[in-house]
Amino acid sequence: MAITCQGHPLVSITSPPPSIANPRSTSAALASLALTMLLSSLGTSIANVGLPTFVRVFDASFQSVQWVVLAYLLAVTAVVVTAGRLGDLLGRRRLVLTGLSIFTLGSVLCGAAPSLGFLIAARIAQGVGAAVMMAMTMALVGGTVPRERTGRAMGLLGTTSAIGTALGPSLGGLLIGSIGWQAIFLVNLPLGMLTAGLAWRYLPRDAASGKPSLDIPGSLLLAVALATYTLAMTLGRGHFGTTNIVLACVAIVSTISFLLVESKTSSPLVRLDLFRNMRMSTGFVASSLATTVAMTTLVIGPFYLSGALRLDPAGIGMVMSTGPLVASLMGVPAGKAVDRFGAARMTLIGLIAMALGALLLAGLTVRHGALGYILPLVTLTAGFATFQAANNTLVIAGTDARQRGVVSGLLNLSRNLGLVTGASLMGAIFMHASGVASIEAASAADVAAGTHAAFLTASVFLALAIVLTAWSNPSSAAVANPHHS
Repeated sequence: MAITCQGHPLVSITSPPPSIANPRSTSAALASLALTMLLSSLGTSIANVGLPTFVRVFDASFQSVQWVVLAYLLAVTAVVVTAGRLGDLLGRRRLVLTGLSIFTLGSVLCGAAPSLGFLIAARIAQGVGAAVMMAMTMALVGGTVPRERTGRAMGLLGTTSAIGTALGPSLGGLLIGSIGWQAIFLVNLPLGMLTAGLAWRYLPRDAASGKPSLDIPGSLLLAVALATYTLAMTLGRGHFGTTNIVLACVAIVSTISFLLVESKTSSPLVRLDLFRNMRMSTGFVASSLATTVAMTTLVIGPFYLSGALRLDPAGIGMVMSTGPLVASLMGVPAGKAVDRFGAARMTLIGLIAMALGALLLAGLTVRHGALGYILPLVTLTAGFATFQAANNTLVIAGTDARQRGVVSGLLNLSRNLGLVTGASLMGAIFMHASGVASIEAASAADVAAGTHAAFLTASVFLALAIVLTAWSNPSSAAVANPHHS
């Protein structure tokens, strides 16, 4: 089946390049991509556990040390699309090696930070490296594995991402307790060197696409738009004040300016006609909606478990670990199902499973206990793992090889925007529906009411994603399935 995008035939994804004909080389190349994804995910989650230590070590407020986490998120969100475009222009193998170098150097600088300001600056550098790594990882899959194994490769990346996210808090706590806070960053030095060595040795070489011509005005406007949106949604912990409104207005103006610039420049950062491909556009929207819902379980779950079910911290940790565990176990089987049954069909199945889980969580009562929370959580998380493997395959498989980097960047961006929106919007809905000014004053009934409202909203988001996906993929039984082409 020939797939076209923007009038160009799909190339280099229908068969592996000669450099990866050896199955051992393919496995080693996939291992390097998986480790790259693991490192970027670990960088996101491992610093959270160190926040109380940073308050003490740097004699700073909690609001100040939160920037250790926020700086990384801001850098990744603001840079990931530009990083994808640079990969298309300069060569993706070259850029992933550059990203690994920046990430590893940034990690070393974090571990050597003499002050909080230095640490935050180093975290920005680390985040820039992680943005490059995230954008290039999915973009390189198409040139690393045969098309009939794309789903499995995407599932493997999803598994390693879940493992990195889940491993961060426990590994960080162990390193801080046994060695010191510096170790949560310095652990990336040997891991980064190993990953770079594998990538340099086994990733297929790709040529730069002619004379580099990066859209600097577009890149700056998009970075401003994304950074101000992220700040507007994260500052104030879900309470919108004057600062948030101003930042949101700046984000809107920057976005409009970005679209105007992209429509007029001869070499845009993002070709706007890319979004005329409804399957691709829907994939971005569905990714953002699904990630918003997945983030809801991480934001709302602990409050429900502690405030409504009255679990102690150990019990909360055990229940919350169910999600990442299921995600890590489901990634590869979900990828195999994508290769067998088709990406479009499995995208819908994943979204339907998520919607079922969200609806069950919206109907929870205290008498259902912890098990009543775990079963819907498992359903939702398994659906999310399936959706990610399928949707990523669906979008990347429909991409012109020359645009694969920027499309991968947009996929990662949609995921990050979902994380930011889920943490802020769902938190605000939860607090509003609970009817209390402070969560400490909430009764079990208040917490349950907030939880129901948040997950009912999540169900509406997923219903929208299901409708859009079904509409853009009417023949989902055969679309994107290599055995049906």
